[in-house]
Amino acid sequence: MPVVTRFAPSPTGFLHIGGARTALFNWLFARHHGGKFVLRIEDTDRARSTQAAVDAIFDGLKWLGLDWDEEPIFQFSRASRHAEVAHQLLAEGKAYRCYCSPAELEAMRAEQKAAGKPMRYDGRWRDRDASEAPAGVPPVIRLKAPREGETVVQDKVQGEVRVANEQLDDMVLLRADGTPTYMLSVVVDDHDMAISHVIRGDDHLTNTFRQIQLYRGCGWDVPEFAHIPLIHGPDGAKLSKRHGALGAEAYRDMGFLPEALRNYLLRLGWGHGDDEIISTAQAVEWFELDGIGRSPSRFDLTKLTNLNGHYLREADDDRLVSVIAPRLAESVGRQIDAPAARMLRQAMAGLKERAKTLNELADSAAFYLRTRPLVLDDKAAKLMGSSARQTLADFAQVLAVVQNWRQDALEDEARRFAEERGLKLGLIAQPLRAALTGSTVSPPIFEVLCVLGRDESLGRIEDLLRDQG
Repeated sequence: MPVVTRFAPSPTGFLHIGGARTALFNWLFARHHGGKFVLRIEDTDRARSTQAAVDAIFDGLKWLGLDWDEEPIFQFSRASRHAEVAHQLLAEGKAYRCYCSPAELEAMRAEQKAAGKPMRYDGRWRDRDASEAPAGVPPVIRLKAPREGETVVQDKVQGEVRVANEQLDDMVLLRADGTPTYMLSVVVDDHDMAISHVIRGDDHLTNTFRQIQLYRGCGWDVPEFAHIPLIHGPDGAKLSKRHGALGAEAYRDMGFLPEALRNYLLRLGWGHGDDEIISTAQAVEWFELDGIGRSPSRFDLTKLTNLNGHYLREADDDRLVSVIAPRLAESVGRQIDAPAARMLRQAMAGLKERAKTLNELADSAAFYLRTRPLVLDDKAAKLMGSSARQTLADFAQVLAVVQNWRQDALEDEARRFAEERGLKLGLIAQPLRAALTGSTVSPPIFEVLCVLGRDESLGRIEDLLRDQG
């Protein structure tokens, strides 16, 4: 059977981190087996489904690089097909009409609760004739589920899981208003879309027993199931917003690269030996369901940030320039034109070694593009006493006549100047850094000189000496 997996989110919010991992696992499994990965939007909850949420899901998947193979299916548009299956089961005697009123169902549950019994539908309309139906009560359609034996799930992650059929009641397929339930819609859609493997969170495991009964009632092949343990926070509690359970777009805005987030989500519950850094190509080659563990994973933003730093260092410089350009334009108040982009490209090798997110990268690059005169931060301003200003002024005269404006040549000149004056190199480098960057922290200062060029470097030094003179 060809491998076909699906990601089936409800469009009631953003693409959260757990959903993103589920999508990734489905995508990887399909790509590993040369199969298809399809997208289904489960929008049957019309009151809560929004176009904004649909757009956020699409944007999040595209940003993560999880491409789907067919046009997305919108579940609500298939409601007539879902109802058709329920009526077919009814005609075959595998389902029945239930005329219980809401008040009658509530009384049934209250009685069961008082007796300490599980609260479930007792099947009172399972074998009754429709002629006994009360007037004015529109019926629901229920599956005539097996009452004896067991329903067994051979789960690819959880192993064999069993439930006694007597613990499962006759679930509703069509509501009294004729609309299909989630359980019916999911099974019909998965069958019609030829889904071979259902890979989803283990919070769906209890639904799977009922869904298997429905598959069998319809006479359809049952797909393989793989229920993934949920993601927890660092404290072991259920993942929430305080732990970092944000939408994919939030991680993009925080400055994470999609390949870093893919790698991190992959390692949340799946492993390949001791490998931590796993490229997408390697993940496609290696991914199998038997690599998924049974225990919940713990989300750790610090680990994700460190991993992102690795991918930043590996990223193409031109790509990084284009990605941080919008962030920089906002912070420095100017558009990143061609000359500015060339300067950033020249500086990128040094900048990306010290950043862990794109936001940090943009912040560290901003000094290159700020308009003169630079404003010194407090630490840089404290450095600029009279002695430091004089040293800087003297060294500026040396820089003005340097013939070979290269990083190694500039450093040689600085060391020669320091030796002649009996100074430590830092007593030259620190005031120079303050003048060129406005800060006490930057890439190597001779690299900065090289990137800024002679005219801009001397101009910034002149600005500082004039303003503080």
